[in-house]
Amino acid sequence: MPGLTSLIGIQEKGHITAGSNKTMVVSGAAGACGSVAGQIGHFLGCSRVVGICGTHEKCILLTSELGFDAAINYKKDNVAEQLRESCPAGVDVYFDNVGGNISDTVISQMNENSHIILCGQISQYNKDVPYPPPLSPAIEAIQKERNITRERFLVLNYKDKFEPGILQLSQWFKEGKLKIKETVINGLENMGAAFQSMMTGGNIGKQIVCISEEISL
Repeated sequence: MPGLTSLIGIQEKGHITAGSNKTMVVSGAAGACGSVAGQIGHFLGCSRVVGICGTHEKCILLTSELGFDAAINYKKDNVAEQLRESCPAGVDVYFDNVGGNISDTVISQMNENSHIILCGQISQYNKDVPYPPPLSPAIEAIQKERNITRERFLVLNYKDKFEPGILQLSQWFKEGKLKIKETVINGLENMGAAFQSMMTGGNIGKQIVCISEEISL
């Protein structure tokens, strides 16, 4: 599901074409969708992919293993300043997993006729607001002035694209191009701790709870 969400989201909402020389930014970049989305952005034609995450370890992973051109630690770095350095030509595609202040900062540096892939808004989930959460008046004005698309995206609405999507993802994986990261915690009794860790950024890639290593046929 994270692979299909990333692939179909970029295909349907990112408007990336080979050789278009676009810059893509991914928030929540070390998570299940973000870590895959950044790689796919390169595969489909982005010339530059920049990830935003919450630890130095994750930044190193993104740039050393997953092919990101740069990574920003939002807990330590000045995100606006680092974005300007990492995206000198501005931002053309934003794969948004978090919403809130980080997304406001990214949107403020997006180019005209650019695109937001609205995958998630984790910073807003405990707030009583509609989905997608409304932007602040200043950021909404930027969105409208620059004709930035920001449309709700739900992968389950694209079931007709699941089969070709799985075939494409499988091919990239078998060729060694697509790298998948997982964080595994053993034992059903630890499901709550795993969920809490995921919601606070403790995972790299998909958070998995392993119930049993036994395989029954």
